[in-house]
Amino acid sequence: MTDNELLLAISKILDPVREDMQELKDDIQELKTDVQGLKTDVQGLKTDVQGLKTDVRELKGDVELLKGDVQELKGDVALLKGDVQELKGDVALLKGDVQELKGDVQELKGDVQELKERVRKIELTQENLILPRLNTIESCYTSTYNRYKDSVETYEAMKQDISVIKKVVAEHSDKLQKIS
Repeated sequence: MTDNELLLAISKILDPVREDMQELKDDIQELKTDVQGLKTDVQGLKTDVQGLKTDVRELKGDVELLKGDVQELKGDVALLKGDVQELKGDVALLKGDVQELKGDVQELKGDVQELKERVRKIELTQENLILPRLNTIESCYTSTYNRYKDSVETYEAMKQDISVIKKVVAEHSDKLQKIS
């Protein structure tokens, strides 16, 4: 075998190795890219963890404040219990007052029923006695008004005539006095 043939045979043997090596290089390059991405992600996670630590510190402070608020609320609850007991007593008094008011309402209902009956009687009296009389009075008044309405013009004329007569009588009296 010649050197060329030997080299060609070695080359044929190494070709699959080269291809495998190229694949390995590509895989290594891909791994490097993935590792770089992971490094970026880890850096982001570190930042997030730092933020979480800060948030946890703040939450611890808030929890301490809440503990103080809870103690204060416990005191308020004790006060409220006393107020509730007082309100229960007030409610009991109000119930008694309501019962008394119910009795008063029943009495008022009876009074209202009595008033309704009286009003009905008054309405009947008005309808049967007073309104017919008022109608009679109205008709008398209207007829009298109509009679005197017509004579008002005559009355004014008579008033003027009397005034003239008074003047004439006064003049004649003066003349008669002068003559006598």
